[in-house]
Amino acid sequence: MRMDRQQFLDWQQKRVTLLGMSGVGKTRLANMLRSDDWFHYSVDYRIGTRYLDEPILDNIKKQAMQVPFLRDLLRSDSIYISNNITVDNLKPLSTFLGMLGNPDLGGLALSDFKRRQALHLKAEIAAMEDVQSFAEKAKVIYGYDHFLNDASGSFCEIDDKQVIQSVADNTLMIYIQTSPEDETFLIERAARNPKPLYYREEFLDEQLSEFYTEHGLEYATQIDPSDFVRWVFPRLFQTRVPRYEAIAKEHGYVISARDAFEVQNAEEFLSLIGDALTV
Repeated sequence: MRMDRQQFLDWQQKRVTLLGMSGVGKTRLANMLRSDDWFHYSVDYRIGTRYLDEPILDNIKKQAMQVPFLRDLLRSDSIYISNNITVDNLKPLSTFLGMLGNPDLGGLALSDFKRRQALHLKAEIAAMEDVQSFAEKAKVIYGYDHFLNDASGSFCEIDDKQVIQSVADNTLMIYIQTSPEDETFLIERAARNPKPLYYREEFLDEQLSEFYTEHGLEYATQIDPSDFVRWVFPRLFQTRVPRYEAIAKEHGYVISARDAFEVQNAEEFLSLIGDALTV
């Protein structure tokens, strides 16, 4: 979707998609705008509560069944397990995605890891395909004037051009661009607290081969899960940046992560987006 500053400001029912790496401030902006008549559509929340709800629960139940006390209660239907995913707490989704490596260190075997990665990609595509219908629901059902699509950090890994085009046709796409300083901060943060990530299979296979060679390993089950995430995250970051820039160049506009961080209210948000449309 293309428009100039005045067209955006005059737009009665604004629809905006925020793109960028995890940690650049997408969800902070979305949470801030909730009180100003903006509907917050969290793609990660939609993935976890709609498209991966059953696999997430199956994974939790599988772990619970290893505890004799819980196993007996589950098999007799004496207890039930449910997710409590919120926009601000996506840990059940993260736990399902998991990290590759030694099972004794909480890692997943390569085959199971790739299976979960494929499920996540399928779920993310489905959640992005829901953007148009939720933009309409936001107004018709919930009465919100404006709609904000808080995209997942892995959105740029979707190679389906039709999915990207659909989002671009229905929303104004804004890429939150990181500076070298922001990049350093995010990489250092990931090193301090490694988390599950989505990888394109081709990228994963290439990086695994290099990681094996560099560390003298032969199998994924020999990997320390946290060590692999620390090692691979800077490389993942570098591959995602040009992908996001290409999407922004073809379909959207760019704002800096620093400018986004300084936004404190809806008026400043609209002004920042308006400025991006004048460039």
